[in-house]
Amino acid sequence: MKLTELIEKLNLKILTQGVNLEKKVEGGYAGDLLSWVMAHAKENQVWITIQSHQNIVAVASLLGLCAIIVAEGVEVEENTLKKAEEENIPILSSEKSTFELCGILYNLLNGSKIPC
Repeated sequence: MKLTELIEKLNLKILTQGVNLEKKVEGGYAGDLLSWVMAHAKENQVWITIQSHQNIVAVASLLGLCAIIVAEGVEVEENTLKKAEEENIPILSSEKSTFELCGILYNLLNGSKIPC
């Protein structure tokens, strides 16, 4: 699924300007502990978090993540947005909880197949 389609289906707000929204999304990861995300998230995934400081951009860039989704309406710092634009990392926002976003994302990417 393309990131543009995911943005539409999740009703996400685009916080960064001039970044590539045509990336292919291959999965997702949710977490707020940066070192844990660095060890477990995979390239081409979207990352769902409530963190909003500049270090999230460094993690996303290092791992080759498609985008960062900041959940629960958390306000993202201006310097974070500027750094994300420089690094071509889309930062998106949602009022939904991390739990809701994960459930919807899982169903979108896996055709509503619930694992056994």
